[in-house]
Amino acid sequence: MTRPAPAPGLFRTVDCVQLPVPDLDAALAFYRDRLGHPLLWRTGTAAGLRLADSDTELVLRTGQPQPEVDFLVASADQAAAELVAAGGRILVEPFAIPVGRLAVVADPFGNPLTILDLSKGRYVTDPDGNVTGVAGADG
Repeated sequence: MTRPAPAPGLFRTVDCVQLPVPDLDAALAFYRDRLGHPLLWRTGTAAGLRLADSDTELVLRTGQPQPEVDFLVASADQAAAELVAAGGRILVEPFAIPVGRLAVVADPFGNPLTILDLSKGRYVTDPDGNVTGVAGADG
């Protein structure tokens, strides 16, 4: 059986939309409890919520200065190099994160683009949504 060719383009999908919040519990009370978005995972400073009809997560994060959109790519290192070759520039060199690698680049117009891969897998959580580890590589 042959696999279908991947869709054209560097960005695979929007991994998450991150929103800065001053208090994670208050943000969960609003987005989870009042608006009905189920908790997927939680750490001490962030929580991922499910969006209806999408694999994109809504991530609430304390200590974040502004909203951020994270694009999923096959390889953060390769995507950063491709973006630079196409006329962009690197703002933050690729680095390891628990689930893979992440980089921040800018397009030729100065827009910051956060790119990440899930080369190490996805978060594993306990029944309350607390992150307990990472399992399985994205493939």
